[in-house]
Amino acid sequence: MIDLLTILTQIDDFMYFPVLIIVMAAAGLYFTFTTKGVQIRLAVESVRLILEPKEDQNSVSSLQAMLVSTASRVGTGNIIGVSTAICLGGPGACFWMWIMCIIGASSAFMESTLAQIYKRKDNNGQAYGGPAYYIEKGLKQHKLAILFCICLIATYALGFNLLCSYNLQSTFMDYSFYNPAVTPLIIGGILAVITGYCLMGGGKRIIKVTGTVVPIMGVAYVAVALIVILINYQNIPPMFLLIFQDAFDFKSIAGGIVGSCLVYGIKRGLFSNEAGVGSAPNASASAKVSHPAKQGLVQTLSVYIDTLILCTATALMCLSTGVARDAAVSGAPYVQNAISTVFGTAGPVFITVAMVLFAFTTLLGNIYYVDNALTFMNNKVKPSKRFMNIFYIACTVVIFVGAIIPMDAAWAMADITMGAMTLINLPTCMILGKHAIACLKDYEIQKKAGKNPIFKASSIDINEEDLDFWK
Repeated sequence: MIDLLTILTQIDDFMYFPVLIIVMAAAGLYFTFTTKGVQIRLAVESVRLILEPKEDQNSVSSLQAMLVSTASRVGTGNIIGVSTAICLGGPGACFWMWIMCIIGASSAFMESTLAQIYKRKDNNGQAYGGPAYYIEKGLKQHKLAILFCICLIATYALGFNLLCSYNLQSTFMDYSFYNPAVTPLIIGGILAVITGYCLMGGGKRIIKVTGTVVPIMGVAYVAVALIVILINYQNIPPMFLLIFQDAFDFKSIAGGIVGSCLVYGIKRGLFSNEAGVGSAPNASASAKVSHPAKQGLVQTLSVYIDTLILCTATALMCLSTGVARDAAVSGAPYVQNAISTVFGTAGPVFITVAMVLFAFTTLLGNIYYVDNALTFMNNKVKPSKRFMNIFYIACTVVIFVGAIIPMDAAWAMADITMGAMTLINLPTCMILGKHAIACLKDYEIQKKAGKNPIFKASSIDINEEDLDFWK
């Protein structure tokens, strides 16, 4: 009799090859072509925009919205996901992560710009929105929007939280005190209680915590990785040669494509940066900006920060040391073995601390997205405090369970639910893409005229009755 894990693995494998690889590549290339490479062409403008001051001190800024989405993107996947991809798929997985990052950044621009165009206004004048709203208003498909919300909740409240909790407890496996029967229970319990306590503070606390922790943990991690890479500078040329040789070893890829560097690079790259998944637009919609394209441009940076900086830092740190890589050390052990070659016993401790911070901010960012989906499903009204408290308690139970389930089950659940979101969101963005492209053209015309771009729905071909803002 086929067990549940086997079924999950088979669904996971088919979903990513051939289905998602084709959809993601087609969408990313289409968006790159139609926007004339906006994610590269306007990269400097994206950096400038995050430095723009708030228009309203009581609203969420462009930078704050990006940090919330970055909090969810930047997480355990930047360490464990990259390690797993290299150990199971090969060094060439790094190259395919880079390619999907650059292509996927255009998808991030499209989905976040659409979220801004179709965002809604609450009773306090604050903005909210996301894919469910542009699916409902743009496509006129309320049932599909509900399905997307269900997939989002399954992904961020269940799949990702299970995996995040497992990844965190796995960093303790190499410590002498680790007891497989007891330690995961303790770690899962502590993480669940702390996260639950923070969740009870609501969205404002989530924004404040992530806005403080994300930059600090990101900079510290990259700095340590650079030290390891520079100390092993003599291995840098062979390391890049190895990455490119493995990435273009098409004979090996064709021989076992499901477990190849190509598929693992795309899987773990998507898991980490979430470009096109439909998660970041939920945060993007909350920003108060004068033009939707501004937030779309800012969100491309979040994808780059996650993959080109943090994921690359992990990959190059591990590969430059030359430590053994195989299925036995995939995950935290491979990274800890690599960093210990330079920092000794302090290295694994640093990775553990980084994982704790990464896991914490990921969990908070995940629930921020879920709150938005629940509001949509409740007729655009935030559920009662009693319901939310019960839901948050259920989320903490999921976090606890994640610490004690097998690794393969955790990865498969997260991959499948995330893949379902992507298969709804990307085709939607392709259908509604004309509005985002027109919005970008309007932005560039105003910029060339020396103006601070201000958007009005009448400037593009869109039904103003579908919008709360921009009339």
